[in-house]
Formats: sequence, C-alpha cells, structure tokens
Amino acid sequence: MARTEVNACKDTIRNRVWDLLDRHGADAEAGSAHGRIPNFIGADAAADRLAELQVWQDAAVVKAVPDKAQLPARARALREGKLVYMAVPKLAQPQPFYLLDPAELTVAPEEAASSRVAASIARNIGLDELRPVDLIICGSVAVNHAGVRLGKGAGYSDIEVAPLAQAGLISADTTIVHSLQVVDTDILETRHDFSVDLIVTPDEVITCSPPRRPAGLHWDDLSAQQIAAMPILQSLQSGR
Repeated sequence: MARTEVNACKDTIRNRVWDLLDRHGADAEAGSAHGRIPNFIGADAAADRLAELQVWQDAAVVKAVPDKAQLPARARALREGKLVYMAVPKLAQPQPFYLLDPAELTVAPEEAASSRVAASIARNIGLDELRPVDLIICGSVAVNHAGVRLGKGAGYSDIEVAPLAQAGLISADTTIVHSLQVVDTDILETRHDFSVDLIVTPDEVITCSPPRRPAGLHWDDLSAQQIAAMPILQSLQSGR
C-alpha cells in the first residue's frame, strides 16, 4: 500500500478518536482534542496505576515524551528518585533530551516535569549520553490491543525510539491513554512505527503482544521536511 494510503488510513482513526474524546468531554484542555496528543481527564489516575506495576517499580531510568498527559508520570518518577530523560518538544534542538536528575533538582518534581520548566533547569543531552532506558513512556492518539499506536502524525516518538532500539537501550515501553483511545481495529504500520508492551488507562492495564521495534532509521522513509526540522536527524545523517 502506498504511503499516502497508509497515512490516510491512520488519519481516519485519529480523527475518529479525537471526535470521540470531544463528544465525551474527555480532554482536559479547552477546545477540541484534534491535532494533539490528548491531555485526557484521568491522566493522574493512569500514572498511579502504572506505578503499581513491577516494570515501573524496577525502573531506575525512564524516558518520557513532553506531552501534558504524561506529566503526572514524569513527576512521580522524579519523586521516586528515578532518572528521567524527557524529549525536547518536536526534537527541535541538536541535543534533543532534557536530563532530569532527581538528586540535582532545584524545583519541586511537579514543576521540573513540565516541559516549560525543564527547558530552563535541565541540561540538554544527545543520544551518546543516554544510559540504558528501563521504561519508555510515550503518548498516543490511538492504540489497539496489540500495542500498535498512533501519534499525532509528525513521527517524533518513532524517531526518538528508532536509534535507541538500534543501540539496544530499551527494556520496555508503555503508553498512557484514556480508555476511549484504545481501539478495536487494525492499525497499519510502517517501518518506523513501534508497538508498546503495555497500555495503561485510568481503568485498566492491557498487556500487549511482543513489541515490535524498528531496527534503526530508514532514511528513505523520512521526508526532507522532517530531516530539516529535526537537528538529531541531520546529525545522524551526516554520521552515516
């Protein structure tokens, strides 16, 4: 199937989930959920449920996306003494991760876990400084019971994960979503898409099929616009 057809199928699922969240008033932000990783009502309860799992309790190093729905989990990780790598929004800097070390915080964990505050207090680091990651926390627009997920379409999470997977730095990954974001439909995958081990909602934990992770970056699948917008891609491309 052509890439344009795959993208159209994905967009259909995204729009269906965004519409569903809007109809149920499930997003905590004013206005529509469309175009965003939903900041769903109940994200704090989902973070509490995640914290009950052994994979969380065993994790010393966590990598998380900067979206608001994952903020309670990032804050909890810092409160519990876990090292947190948070992606810079849109991977827009040459060193695209904030290093949040709970032993060195100058503000409360709840503040440090905000992408706005992290930008002013955390040191930026690149892939070469990352320790092995025990748990990845990603955001999703939709995810099915097999763990296949959709972001909002820009590919940031997939591009973050691909080089980490290639380097063997990932142990487990989970997505935190509202129950309405869990769909009973197949989701088409591209070579960059990764699936998750666990889905955590405010109401339940879903264990998925063995995860699929990309072996690395597939440069012919990346657009010139993506490469131009993300310095990490320019750096990795020049080092090939």
